[in-house]
Amino acid sequence: MRSLRSIFQYLPRRGLFLSCLLSIPALLAAQGPALPQVGEIAPAAAEVREMELIPVGSDSEYELGVGDRIQVIVSGHEDLSGEFVIDGDGQFYMPLIDDVDAAGLNPAELEALIVEALKPDYLVNPRVNIQVLKYRPYYLMGEVLSTGAFPYLSGMSYLKAIAIAGGFSYRAKQDHVYVIRADDESLEEIKLPMSEKVQPGDIIRVAERLF
Repeated sequence: MRSLRSIFQYLPRRGLFLSCLLSIPALLAAQGPALPQVGEIAPAAAEVREMELIPVGSDSEYELGVGDRIQVIVSGHEDLSGEFVIDGDGQFYMPLIDDVDAAGLNPAELEALIVEALKPDYLVNPRVNIQVLKYRPYYLMGEVLSTGAFPYLSGMSYLKAIAIAGGFSYRAKQDHVYVIRADDESLEEIKLPMSEKVQPGDIIRVAERLF
């Protein structure tokens, strides 16, 4: 059996141990924001997830181009409706109309073009709806961790486009990019800030910093 003296010697140590345990939550709070729990989305990932939720076909001013996949819906006529990919000539084949020149038009303009082609010879009052199912990709080269073609997301900046590809290399110049637009036949590079919006088909080059 322990003596009273040994018990009294033990009690202060036990109290010190308990006080240390009670102080742990305060110490953790002082370390800053907690790490995401299982099932939560980290802030950077949440930003990308938010971009992915933007409806693809919602950009009414988007100019269609080679490689875009679109859906054409002619109300009440499933035989005329379907999914089409704009080919290298900027066209796609549609029943009754044959080749449709789509490159350079936005969805509303393409709808009007198809309506005019269908009436009055084929349909009296055609109703047409166009949705962009998949944009043509953008391309990354230069001082980035991953080069190649990447899926375009509506509203993305050049900085986000590079982040999706893994980010900059350690030699990268990070304040601007050089871009060749898909519709520029001269293939001339233009210098743009990282905050500028990417356009589908952009060829993006990240330069090497000098020092």
